[in-house]
Amino acid sequence: QVQLVESGGGLVQPGGSLRLSCAASGSIFGVNVMGWYRQAPGKQRELVATTISGGRINYADSVKGRFTISRDNAKNTVYLQMNSLKPEDTAVYYCTANILRTGGLVYMNYWGKGTLVTVSS
Repeated sequence: QVQLVESGGGLVQPGGSLRLSCAASGSIFGVNVMGWYRQAPGKQRELVATTISGGRINYADSVKGRFTISRDNAKNTVYLQMNSLKPEDTAVYYCTANILRTGGLVYMNYWGKGTLVTVSS
């Protein structure tokens, strides 16, 4: 069994900062891509940022220069530092990871349950 658990969401004023964390646990042999998506009310889920184990990072244009993704491979944990937050960043943020389970043959995609970020004055 593999689980992704997010933390760090909450209410923040425009211009403020939050740091999200997501830890993968369970029978994990390897982790490739880790990343964050978000879904605002009435909208489709969209990519925020991803990081590949080799170091390549990808950001959505809407968050470039404001958000920073990082990971701790030893802890199978990915972080999202969000600065200069805007009301349009309000969404449920989901963690995702491409994981090879112990004894498994292929990498599979897993999702967390999400954490709500609300940017409002």
